[in-house]
Amino acid sequence: MTSVEVSAKTVDEALTEGIKMLGVKKTNVKVEIISEPAQGFLKLLSSRTAKVKVSILKEPGEYMRDFVSELLNIIGLKGEVIISKEDDENICLEIKGEKLGLLIGKHGNTLNDLQYLANVLLHRQFETIKRRVIIDIENYRHKRKRTLEQLAQNLAFKALKMKKEINLEPMSPNERRIIHLALKSNRDVITYSKGEEPYRKVIISPR
Repeated sequence: MTSVEVSAKTVDEALTEGIKMLGVKKTNVKVEIISEPAQGFLKLLSSRTAKVKVSILKEPGEYMRDFVSELLNIIGLKGEVIISKEDDENICLEIKGEKLGLLIGKHGNTLNDLQYLANVLLHRQFETIKRRVIIDIENYRHKRKRTLEQLAQNLAFKALKMKKEINLEPMSPNERRIIHLALKSNRDVITYSKGEEPYRKVIISPR
């Protein structure tokens, strides 16, 4: 739904109802007044109400792309933000450019913070949306996933060889999930998480 036509007693009431129906903030809509209610003594002779057309200025993908682009400009980084994929579950943004390591941060921590911020903004601007934003930089997330999967296999071998638990460093929930899934089919070890956020970590233990 990108636009609605709403009738009410006043223009403000019609606008409020239209914004509610679209599930967006007032700053992200265009308003066209189709008709205004009758004024003065004409109220007695006319049943005309206010009618407005409320349209979304920017759809979710476009809104988030522009937000990330503006953020890059603010912090002085050069990069192109593209919508790499958009479906009913995710809005995937890819940032392309040079010298973007600062935006990735250690083990992707800064990138994860940016993604968290983007998701908070998305659900504030589009109140009824169920999708989530996934942000990547030069395919970093795929590379990091492969690195963690290999790490999981190496540490599982080490745990079995030493016959003792191996404690990994604290990781984000998504990275812990990658470790768990990588060793899910390994019948010789078990994995579990321990600790409180943001210091929660994965333990690999011989079964």
